Amino acid sequence: MAVKHSRGGAAAATRRPGARPAQRRRTRKAIVEATIALLARGDTPSVADVAAAADVSRRTVYLYFPTFDQLLIDATVGALSQASVDRAIAGAAAGEDVEDRVERLVRALHRVPPEVERLGRALIRLTVDGAHHSGPVPRRGYRRLEWIESALSPWRDRLGAARWRRLVAALAMIVGWEALIVQRDVCGLSRSEGEALSVWAARALVRTTLQEVGGGRPDAKALDTRGRKPTRR
Repeated sequence: MAVKHSRGGAAAATRRPGARPAQRRRTRKAIVEATIALLARGDTPSVADVAAAADVSRRTVYLYFPTFDQLLIDATVGALSQASVDRAIAGAAAGEDVEDRVERLVRALHRVPPEVERLGRALIRLTVDGAHHSGPVPRRGYRRLEWIESALSPWRDRLGAARWRRLVAALAMIVGWEALIVQRDVCGLSRSEGEALSVWAARALVRTTLQEVGGGRPDAKALDTRGRKPTRR
């Protein structure tokens, strides 16, 4: 699988503090997908191989993945979990309730085999330990955000920009490896209890957001992703 990405554009995006999050996510996605494709062929790729396949520089690869182990684990986790989540999202019926659609995504993200969970924990450890890595480049999570946005996509225009950003960010906090670790290690929940908790929280967030829209409150009054009301300019 050839992943085309502008070398100059990717490098420039990672250098600019104000580069758009969507552009950074596309660059990261190109790197991970190139790695998945190389691994699927049975290759043991090098950084140079990945950079060439993603059409970015070696420096750009290291901006997103300070260690090559982190990239390999991220790619492996993606390859092992992508199909089940895609099936959950793609199975939506026309006019399906948004809460039901999000619930199927949440359950799919929870139902990972133990070996994938171990890889997820290793990925968290690598990114948390990489304290030297700073700047606007995301350390992980682009795949999670894409899945959430896909599940919510039929309601994007209805929610408006501020509520959309807030809901995506809020859902990202209650699903994924970080939420799973809190449920298991901090709260002592079983797999089924953790899944039920995430489903309940996701439904509450979606329901509250839709109630705001139904109540006719203007989008400008929605909280931004930092939890503050936008200031008037």
